[in-house]
Amino acid sequence: PRVLVPDWLKRPAPALLPAENLLRPSDQDDDQRRLRRGESDEGRARALQRGTLVHRLLQSLPDIAPDGRTAAAQRFLTCNATGWSDEERAALAAQVLALIEDPRFAAVFAPGSRAEVPIVGRLARRGVPVLVSGQIDRLVVTGAEVLIVDYKTNHAPPRAEAGAPRAYVRQLASYRAVLGRMYPQRTVRAALLWTEVPDIMEISASALDAEQADLSPL
Repeated sequence: PRVLVPDWLKRPAPALLPAENLLRPSDQDDDQRRLRRGESDEGRARALQRGTLVHRLLQSLPDIAPDGRTAAAQRFLTCNATGWSDEERAALAAQVLALIEDPRFAAVFAPGSRAEVPIVGRLARRGVPVLVSGQIDRLVVTGAEVLIVDYKTNHAPPRAEAGAPRAYVRQLASYRAVLGRMYPQRTVRAALLWTEVPDIMEISASALDAEQADLSPL
């Protein structure tokens, strides 16, 4: 018997569409993690460990009742701050607790704020599809606005927004581009929280817009 072959089997297969680029905003500050002049490998490892410890404490302590935070911080550091003296652990715990209780940052750690929020979104960069994937250190959503906060543990942070590393601003701008689609009726703000000062630096809308110029909804 005659076998009928469908027409699509006689045609060349269509070209594959380009895969989406994966954009990880948190990877954009890799240059900030490199060994600096005059810094030893041991010193750099200690600084990275300190940054990790600070992030974990800021993630967990705000959700604990104030009268239990000191004990919780001490327990965590005893288990995780290996190679640290008791005095060093106590000093770090006191520094982070003071930051959380600082009235200037009350909105950042207010009830309802969220820590370590994963974010994924599809955008286009100069017409090419990109998948944005990252994690926001602290996210505050109210009825009127959204606030993105990224912790930075630089020992000598810039004093003015103009001195903020561009990689940090790009990171916030990428998150803002995604959240802007999720909350189209709300203003999306972004800020850097310098944990070692401590101080908070809001990045202006114009600076964020400049970094978002090549990003658009897909």
